[in-house]
Amino acid sequence: MITAAADGSSLDNPGPAGWAWYIDDDHWAAGGWPRGTNNMGELMAVLDLLRSTAVADAEEPLTVLCDSQYAINCCTRWIPGWKKRGWKKRDGKPVLNRDLLEQLDEALAGRDVTFEWVKGHAGHRMNEAADHRARAAATAYRDGTPVDAGPGMTGHGPVAEEPDPGQNRDEGTGDGSRPADQGQRSDQEGLFALPETPLTPDQELLVELTRLERLTLSDEIRTDPARMAELMAPDFVEHAASGRLWTRGRMLASLKPLEVRPKFEVLGLMHLGPDTVLLRWRERGGSRVVLRASIWQRGGAHGWQMRFHQGTPVR
Repeated sequence: MITAAADGSSLDNPGPAGWAWYIDDDHWAAGGWPRGTNNMGELMAVLDLLRSTAVADAEEPLTVLCDSQYAINCCTRWIPGWKKRGWKKRDGKPVLNRDLLEQLDEALAGRDVTFEWVKGHAGHRMNEAADHRARAAATAYRDGTPVDAGPGMTGHGPVAEEPDPGQNRDEGTGDGSRPADQGQRSDQEGLFALPETPLTPDQELLVELTRLERLTLSDEIRTDPARMAELMAPDFVEHAASGRLWTRGRMLASLKPLEVRPKFEVLGLMHLGPDTVLLRWRERGGSRVVLRASIWQRGGAHGWQMRFHQGTPVR
């Protein structure tokens, strides 16, 4: 019997998203999308696990450990009813993530599969390993760095190939169709149909400024003063949470990687002018909580530059 954990991760839900399954350090796989939902990641992790283990031995029983009741219910209870109703819910509305669900229905056929719920973020070794890899994939898509796809079952990576980043983004509606002649490449392309409700300009701006703010915290930027300088306006100044005042020159001269990567919680944005926006977010690191505010102004190589930043510790 094969026992594996499957998990998904979306950084802003929807946002950069990842999925992963894990059996042991020699048998795991991960992937993701530039934009997706947590539920998409949960379902894709199970789908790729089913395909990967079918390649290994279709007759061997499989136990899937999930911390997502949604993924478990889809695979064990809801798919048959949705399929009978033409992939519509009881209220007549289209089922979300239909493309993935149809592929899961096909992959589950004839398989001996048991699903078990495990509590997420509770120290379960296999669940934590899958969660770590799913989040790493989502983070890679956020930062534009290579995704570690893992060895897969055969040592050659996951069965499902990574999507073309140029494909349209999906909000999790899952109504894309699967071309019959595209092979495995098409397995994820259907996920990138345009969302039913496009993002508003403010939502798109929030996504972009959040990406740039996170970029200023990354090791690759904080070890490269020239790249950090591209993100900072010439008159940049920071009022640090410690009470220290940082100018642009002092900041660049003292630049180094953060000792602990903070957890990032977006609080919102406010327009201060036609080309100036205030981004608010909360930093969590252990017992330390800091409220942060950054003023971004249009300009520079990235389209926006940070002009001011302030950190306020929460007592």
